[in-house]
Amino acid sequence: MSWHLSSWYLLLVLLIGLERIAELIVARRNARWSTARGGVTYGRGHYPWMVALHTALLAGCLLEAGLAGRPFVPALGWPMLALVVAAQGLRWWCVVSLGPQWNTQVIVVPGLPLVERGPYRLRLLRHPNYVAVAVEGAALPLVYGAWVTALTFTVLNAALMRVRIRCEEDALASLATATPDGAPPATGRAPA
Repeated sequence: MSWHLSSWYLLLVLLIGLERIAELIVARRNARWSTARGGVTYGRGHYPWMVALHTALLAGCLLEAGLAGRPFVPALGWPMLALVVAAQGLRWWCVVSLGPQWNTQVIVVPGLPLVERGPYRLRLLRHPNYVAVAVEGAALPLVYGAWVTALTFTVLNAALMRVRIRCEEDALASLATATPDGAPPATGRAPA
């Protein structure tokens, strides 16, 4: 089996990898901010699986496209590239909107109001960052025809997101139930 991969696709996947590193830097800074304000971390058990899945996505894109010699099919590749770019835009809109409350981990700060700006003002879309993750996870491999990676990531990510969203909702609910006399919850929105 020979290696055949376009240099522009390699660059795209590497740029997404650098974006992930930037996310981790922002998340670490925001975790310090949250912890200094009494932030509580939930769901530590699933977090390493998330990191592994996202790392495997990037590796899978390169390995499948390169080793299997997947061709670039413009009718599929260009629309998928547009979705990857749109997913990045949505992801960073979430990061900016949540400000220091955004994190790659589930950290909630008691006493902070829910964020209701940016994509979080849309009640229909409760977890917009996870929409960005799902779109990117399917679209990035399909830019260069890596359909096995796209399918595998989508299935595993759906299972992981069930756990993650339940964890996030439980974290917010646990803080909400701590309010006296059934007052509205005064919690920071968990990372999304």
